[in-house]
Amino acid sequence: MRLPFPFIRLPFSFDVHRLEAELETVSASAWMAHPSGLVGNSAVALVSYNGGDNDDFGGKMMETAHLAALPYHRQVMASFDEILSRSRLMRLDGGSEVSPHVDFNYHWYNRLRIHVPIVTNPGVIFHCGDEALNMLPGECWIFDSWRWHKVVNNSDKDRTHLVIDISGSSRFWQMIRKAATGDCEARKVAFTKDIVPSIRLEKFNIAPVMAPGELEAIAREIIQDFEACADNPPDLVEHYHNLLLDFGRDWREIWYEHGQGPSGWPKYRDLIQRTQQQLHPDRRALVTASNNIGVNPIIVQRLLRAALATDYFNDFVAG
Repeated sequence: MRLPFPFIRLPFSFDVHRLEAELETVSASAWMAHPSGLVGNSAVALVSYNGGDNDDFGGKMMETAHLAALPYHRQVMASFDEILSRSRLMRLDGGSEVSPHVDFNYHWYNRLRIHVPIVTNPGVIFHCGDEALNMLPGECWIFDSWRWHKVVNNSDKDRTHLVIDISGSSRFWQMIRKAATGDCEARKVAFTKDIVPSIRLEKFNIAPVMAPGELEAIAREIIQDFEACADNPPDLVEHYHNLLLDFGRDWREIWYEHGQGPSGWPKYRDLIQRTQQQLHPDRRALVTASNNIGVNPIIVQRLLRAALATDYFNDFVAG
């Protein structure tokens, strides 16, 4: 999600000694390798799809057994009073890095990530846009994942953060605006014995069939971004402009007849396939003005793949 600044420190502080003590109880077998195979990157699922050891973005989010054994981690997560998405402990081995990238898939279109450093050191540097910083233990940070970012662990010691994905209520975004200007009183969240707070989790985060209004809004934002890049070839800009608008119009036509029902799924799939086939074979044939990212992957991951997610139909129907 885009932010007005590369980094914003949120007005929370946490008992890092308690977090670290609980972290030491986590079994070595709980740590999962990075889904993209990034060396030195691993995670423990605390909130995940169906409460399992997985890296899925969509579907009903549930607490894992690992979170049940970490009472203060739970209190920290509950302290934000937000609906939580996928949340994990993330470890970066000494001498390793998270390579430069931009988060542009559907999940990140409406979500940001809260970082609470637990174990770190001055050699761990988080880069985002033109800025870089060392997040200190017990602090609380968010960052603009639409900018290029990376993390480098220049030390020989592991770094571990508690990371929590949320979209954020209006209350949360009001706090962000105040925090960005320094006009926000810090809140210290201490461990409270024998308190097991409830946490609210995402249940309906991806529709079986994306509503036409959302689909068209995403398409128009993508169009605006590549049209703003003066270096993009005009003929291809026009082709993509018409392609995405036509995709939205035809999607709406199917929706008016079938809605989210299974009778329309073959037609939706056919439209997605026809649209994807008309993309230029070079994934960077057009780039965004905002961060110089190839438009093709954004269209595919934010729009085409997210537009039809029929595996979640029963969850939506059942409520």
